[in-house]
Amino acid sequence: MQATRLTLVCHARTVAQKLARFPTDEPVEMDWQSAQGSLRSRFKGQPRLVSGPELRARQTAGLFGSTVEIVEALRDCDFGRWNGAQIDDLQKSEPQTLQDWFDDPHSAPHGGESVAQLGERVAAWLTTLEATPGHIVAITHPFVIRAALTQVLQSPSFNRVDVEPLSAIELRFNGCWRLRLSGTGIEGNCS
Repeated sequence: MQATRLTLVCHARTVAQKLARFPTDEPVEMDWQSAQGSLRSRFKGQPRLVSGPELRARQTAGLFGSTVEIVEALRDCDFGRWNGAQIDDLQKSEPQTLQDWFDDPHSAPHGGESVAQLGERVAAWLTTLEATPGHIVAITHPFVIRAALTQVLQSPSFNRVDVEPLSAIELRFNGCWRLRLSGTGIEGNCS
């Protein structure tokens, strides 16, 4: 049985990330149009390319190819009334509410989706991939990637994972999900 290979790629940097704001449906900061297809050769063969529905994810997906399937399960966490809010402002205006949200994965004081709900959504999507052999490259968001990692590793460490723009992790399914860390490729060059 061929394994399912899932590469999760975080979208390119946005102004909201730079300003430490909760996201809106903003574009990426880079000139993505002139970079269309520039990362296509990063993966061997022709992986299935999927993306979250937000503009920043779709624009980033264009760096990897022109045929992109939009997957609703890859959408960013719903931050409710905190969409676009600066985290520093919330630390001043709602410090306890923000801390409760950090501490309790079932909390959704912003009126959106809790971290637990996000984890359930991502876990359900991962389950659908278990019978899908081959390579899938999924362009998505830091929160979705963190949710996938905590599901696969069965760890409550959601808030201890940092995901940088354009970073990638690989998960493999062959009877169970596993995190796969890639080498640097310099092994043969060491004496």
